[in-house]
Amino acid sequence: METCNLTEVMRSIHIGLLCVQHSPADRPSMSAVVLMLGGDGTLAQPNEPGFFTERKLIDASSSSSKQESCSVNEVTVTLLDAR
Repeated sequence: METCNLTEVMRSIHIGLLCVQHSPADRPSMSAVVLMLGGDGTLAQPNEPGFFTERKLIDASSSSSKQESCSVNEVTVTLLDAR
């Protein structure tokens, strides 16, 4: 059974999140990424992803009390159930 260093895995994920920031100005350069991967210093906190979708609640005064799931780009997600 192989083991991994959880601290290194979490650091790699953190750096990955910094690399996919919505604004290119917020993304680190490749030389900075190499330094971050090899170092132990403190990393910047990533911002909320640009592709984040929210659930919009219909006003309670409307005739329906259902929740509407939507995203800005009007993409739908279909949940598949096994038979």
